[in-house]
Amino acid sequence: MGVVPKQQTPLILLGGASGSGKSYLANRFGRPHLELDNFYREISEHTADSPLPQTGYGEIDWDHPGTWNCNKAVDALIELLEPGQTQVPNYSISTSSYDGTHRIELNGGPLLAEGIFVSELLSPLRRLGVPVQAYYIEVSAVTTAVRRFVRDVKERRKPILFLLKRGYALFRADRQIRGRHLDAGFTPMKKKSVKKLLAAVARGELPHSP
Repeated sequence: MGVVPKQQTPLILLGGASGSGKSYLANRFGRPHLELDNFYREISEHTADSPLPQTGYGEIDWDHPGTWNCNKAVDALIELLEPGQTQVPNYSISTSSYDGTHRIELNGGPLLAEGIFVSELLSPLRRLGVPVQAYYIEVSAVTTAVRRFVRDVKERRKPILFLLKRGYALFRADRQIRGRHLDAGFTPMKKKSVKKLLAAVARGELPHSP
């Protein structure tokens, strides 16, 4: 882990089901936006001696936090807060591998981070004494399921059959996903309210709790 920053820039974690609009909001209001899905582990790490978590239907379970590198994500957030830049892997969902890195720089804040494993970050950040706010975007399971499938097909993230199986599994797990975030300390909020809050934070109009 990096040195804990003397923080002034607001750090906000956005949680929500896949397809809830986390990326859209973070990209619109984040200065910068850190895409946590870039910290997935590579498929090359899946070996007989050290297998990645698997689903009940025999595929690697990319919705399991064991396929993601939490420590590297925490380090990246701390580096963004101070000294103000970090190198992030270029992760390809379709190939489950890295293709180099890219630099992200702090640009006045707020720093918004989102991804399907964002709930894993809140506890280690607070243990390190990093001031952070965390919100869970409330959207209906049906809406997120449709948006997720359309997005994943359009972006050719995985084969169609895999997307159907994963989509159904995520639809059934929607309540569980929400509960995991709330148990971690996220505040549930409707998408419209989250959008208003982020717009205000970006304008520097709201105080930030430590």
